[in-house]
Amino acid sequence: MVGDRSGTTRWSWQSAYVRRLFWTDNIIVVLAVVLAHVVRFGQSDLLTTKSFSEVNYAVVSLCFTAAWIGTLVLFRSRSRRVIGSGYEEYQRVIAGTLRLFGAIAIISLVFKLDLARGYLAIALPVGLMALLFSRWTWRRVVARKRSRGEFQTSVLVVGGERAVRHMTKTFQREATDGYRVVGVCVPRYAGARGEHIEVDGTRIAIYGDEHSVVAALTESGADTVVVTATETLGHEGIRNLVWELEPYEADLVVATGVVDVAGPRMEMRPVAGLPLIHVEKPSYHGAKRSGKRAFDLIFSLIALLVLAPVFAAVAIAIKLDSRGPVFYGSERIGLDGKPFGMIKFRSMSIDADTQVTALMGQNEGAGPLFKMRDDPRVTRVGRFIRRYSIDELPQFINVVRREMSVVGPRPPLRREVENYDGMIRRRLLVRPGVTGLWQVSGRSDLSWDESVRLDLSYVENWSMVSDLLIIAKTVKAVVASDGAY
Repeated sequence: MVGDRSGTTRWSWQSAYVRRLFWTDNIIVVLAVVLAHVVRFGQSDLLTTKSFSEVNYAVVSLCFTAAWIGTLVLFRSRSRRVIGSGYEEYQRVIAGTLRLFGAIAIISLVFKLDLARGYLAIALPVGLMALLFSRWTWRRVVARKRSRGEFQTSVLVVGGERAVRHMTKTFQREATDGYRVVGVCVPRYAGARGEHIEVDGTRIAIYGDEHSVVAALTESGADTVVVTATETLGHEGIRNLVWELEPYEADLVVATGVVDVAGPRMEMRPVAGLPLIHVEKPSYHGAKRSGKRAFDLIFSLIALLVLAPVFAAVAIAIKLDSRGPVFYGSERIGLDGKPFGMIKFRSMSIDADTQVTALMGQNEGAGPLFKMRDDPRVTRVGRFIRRYSIDELPQFINVVRREMSVVGPRPPLRREVENYDGMIRRRLLVRPGVTGLWQVSGRSDLSWDESVRLDLSYVENWSMVSDLLIIAKTVKAVVASDGAY
């Protein structure tokens, strides 16, 4: 049986993890329903309550609890394929819970059941938030384990050197996913045994050709086989490999070659006996976009209302610290390449733009971006508000004016857009965001290529669930001031 560096097999730690999720999920659901019952009807009537058209809420609570627990199972929220993966795991919990409450609403309407709305209004948010917090907490435990080399998924790649390098670098970049390449079988390989491929200091052994997979699986300690050389192996080769791996506790994954496209846009459909993957077009219009716009407007108006005292305090501090206006308008390029004035709190001296040429030799920014860790143009107040991204809060005004979105690609400068090629111009298909994947993945520390990759990934796969997750991660990144200067 293969295992990670700690000696714990993938199957054993996953089984233990699923059991912990099972118990915590069930406890949370029970407590949420009991809390809703007690708050709405009182502790003394927990087992005997009858009201609201003779509805027995003790029975309702029992059925509700069982249905909620069953829904989490039905939506495979604890599947080994998604545990610890973040977005997909959260999405299944959210989708299952909302579908259950939607079904309850429909049943109540059809059968004219006068269920207490306050009862459901307590159970839904409390239970859902607790479930998501529980999953987040367990993911942090797994992330810490993986940072120590535990809870790993060891990958044997069947493909060429280029594929191995790409996968190794991708897995290293997303270390919290727990994948590491431990070996490779190169199709039609005729080299000497003991050779290896080196990727950023990591030596990856070559175990032979496409016919050496089973032997390499045992020797390398891998528990997952990733096939990238689908054309070389062909239909029969992949089928035979599936049969050969059946006696082993190893997963077989076939890489599609479709990059930066998330699962919801990909669907497997059998055509003429062949399993073909259909990639749906990204959605930039219609109801989905209207829903995003409504969310942007409501979120921004609430944010501006709540942050009004902060705005006043920052404005006073800026005025007392240096002469000049409170706000700074910077031209950015928005949806479909249209320019707009992005609003920020002024964090630099009023002649900052005229000093760029003189400081260009000290530029630490990525690509066409100008960045300096110790920029002499930044004021004392500016250094503080930039560290915690307070200078960006006025951009919610841009959101209300329909020039930006709460979540989206990084707002580009005109000189950046003038150098865009056909691929990068796809960033302009959606409104730029106050925050985005770039904000929660390193901010100023990102390379230009990495920043572009994250923006394009967002454009291709955006959804309301992913937007909510990015907003939650943004709060954490801002508080920790990760990559900000």
